[in-house]
Amino acid sequence: MNKRKEVKLYNILLPVWILIFWPSFLWLFLIPANYFIDRIVLKWSLGGRKDRGLFCRKHTWKICLAGFAGDFAGACLLFAVFMAAAWAGEGSSAGGFFRSLGEGVGFNPFNSIFSFAVVGLSIFLSGLLIYLMDRSILVRTGLDMEQAKKSALRLALITAPYLYLFPSEILYRGGLF
Repeated sequence: MNKRKEVKLYNILLPVWILIFWPSFLWLFLIPANYFIDRIVLKWSLGGRKDRGLFCRKHTWKICLAGFAGDFAGACLLFAVFMAAAWAGEGSSAGGFFRSLGEGVGFNPFNSIFSFAVVGLSIFLSGLLIYLMDRSILVRTGLDMEQAKKSALRLALITAPYLYLFPSEILYRGGLF
């Protein structure tokens, strides 16, 4: 009576956008880089304002936090679709579609028009939230509504998380990992 336990080993491949959920050494690079980019875009968007340097020093950190919150919301949408596709794909009649959608959202958004649309929607959601939060922050700091809208729009368009379009499969199938 030799009973053996069955052992399963799984290979864990994670999409690049999921890194936003786990604190890692990458944050030591990402946080200052995002702050620096937000500061440059904010300063540029303020145009000829005389106190724009001081304004940026005082308020860029709020803009940066709003950007991370918007990026996180987009990543949550991608994660929800990724997990729903994984669960729905098992044993369903539309399993192939859901499996393809999940793989596309997780590893290559260019696999299908549907996965590209989901990732595009996630980027749009993040950008919209960045715009709304930044506009609110800028109005509360004393900018007039027109300048706040202009600056918030530039920040949202330039700092939206376009990295979500990066095909993670390049890292795994290309031999980097």
